[in-house]
Amino acid sequence: MRSNILASLLVVAVLCLGTNAEDPYRFITWNVTYGDIYPLGVRQQGILINGQFPGPDIHSVTNDNLIINVFNNLPEPFLISWNGVQQRRNSWQDGVYGTTCPIPPGKNFTYTLQVKDQIGSFFYFPSLAFHKAAGGFGGLRILSRPRIPVPFDEPAGDYTVLIGDWYKKNHTDLKAILDRGKKLPFPDGILINGRGSNGASFAVEQGKTYRFRISNVGLMNSLNIRFQSHTMKLVEVEGTHTVQTTYSSLDVHVGQSYSVLVTADQPSQDFYIAVSSRFTNQVLTSTAILRYANSAGPVSGPPPGGPTIQIDWSLNQARSIRTNLTASGPRPNPQGSYHYGLINTTRTIILANSAGQVNGKQRYAVNSVSFVPQDTPLKLADFFKIGGVFRVGSISDKPSGGGIYLDTSVMGADFRAFIEIVFQNNENIVQSWHLDGYAFFVVGMDGGQWTPASRKGYNLNDAVSRCTTQVYPKSWTAIYLSLDNVGMWNLRTEFWARQYLGQQFYLRVYSPVESIRDEYPIPRNALTCGKAAGRHTRPL
Repeated sequence: MRSNILASLLVVAVLCLGTNAEDPYRFITWNVTYGDIYPLGVRQQGILINGQFPGPDIHSVTNDNLIINVFNNLPEPFLISWNGVQQRRNSWQDGVYGTTCPIPPGKNFTYTLQVKDQIGSFFYFPSLAFHKAAGGFGGLRILSRPRIPVPFDEPAGDYTVLIGDWYKKNHTDLKAILDRGKKLPFPDGILINGRGSNGASFAVEQGKTYRFRISNVGLMNSLNIRFQSHTMKLVEVEGTHTVQTTYSSLDVHVGQSYSVLVTADQPSQDFYIAVSSRFTNQVLTSTAILRYANSAGPVSGPPPGGPTIQIDWSLNQARSIRTNLTASGPRPNPQGSYHYGLINTTRTIILANSAGQVNGKQRYAVNSVSFVPQDTPLKLADFFKIGGVFRVGSISDKPSGGGIYLDTSVMGADFRAFIEIVFQNNENIVQSWHLDGYAFFVVGMDGGQWTPASRKGYNLNDAVSRCTTQVYPKSWTAIYLSLDNVGMWNLRTEFWARQYLGQQFYLRVYSPVESIRDEYPIPRNALTCGKAAGRHTRPL
């Protein structure tokens, strides 16, 4: 124990590279273990953090330094990634296998990350070995600094709502199915904060307004959420204050996060919060309880119904989500002061997802390349200049039209370029794409094939800036992206089986200057593994 304390003190003293001494520090210690959970009524092996499923919320304020010491008490390697935290100049801390060596069993690693110039609602999750299907996820919120105006009144309460599809099988069984080259079956249910129907409840008082931070931490399905007899006012999406539109139900695609305000304006009783699957033949539904103080009675009747397979309904809702141009973001200046629509793009990348078989096994691909990880994180191989691990340019920036093949796909990109990325989805399912290290402007989405003429319909004024976007079946979504964050960044599907079987790659945003101004040096406590094992980082 004493050695662990000394190690932690040493980390604090010498490892907080890239953090600002003027900004507050928050110290967090997590013990990661397996434990029995019963979310759908049967015993499963879950991943617990400090004995909790889901894991504890992280509460922070813009520019806080988060020092998170993770003790891995699982019998296998483990990593945590931070969905939506941009890790400015610091992809070392991203917690995916392309950037960070896993924490060995029985060992610990201290993440040192700063939520620089960010606000909003996000989540963390385990990134290796299909661990996400066992838990290990939790909410992560970044509050505005006290002197920065927020475009709505302080709510009476602020709740994290983690929704997601779930299997009764243990994650090891699901991983084994994928490793055999097979597809996963349809999920067994939906969890709300780790519980099945009516297992979670949220206390409210009549006449007061509450904030609900909703994240879809599931494995594959888009979900719709609604509050019985109440409406939701959307106020924030993945770090962007939005135009405050009111919705009776809201689609949350896998990997996405939304903040809504709900006013308890009904008689004092219990009401359903209903969550159901979208675009599925079999509709999964789960419920939680909105519980009024001095409630006169329990919920009654069926939960409120929601949309099921309607694509146009969801597309129109997505287009209605726009940036509040006059509201402040993490800084005092209005969000609309950055005129992204007036900047000329210097490159167009078109990414097409596909499914198929390689050597008789199911695989998924981007521009025909199905990603296979190496035993050495790509970021470490890049830093130590270790050959034979990956090749920049191993994935084309346009679809090839050829069959699927395996490679460790890395696309090169220039620091400070302003680019356009088009996600072309020729398959018959909804896709959800996430890019680590960035937020991007979702400038357009529509059905059919994208062409240069599609740009005529782009929103170049108040498109929402976020880190995860959906692409509807047989459709496209276009984003604008300022490459202002040097590093090795994972671009992946949030459909977790597809990610595991290859639908991802890494975007290497490179500055030839190799200056500390552009990117922090390798952390002194960086783990080394694979071909980088035994390499020295920097002297203590």
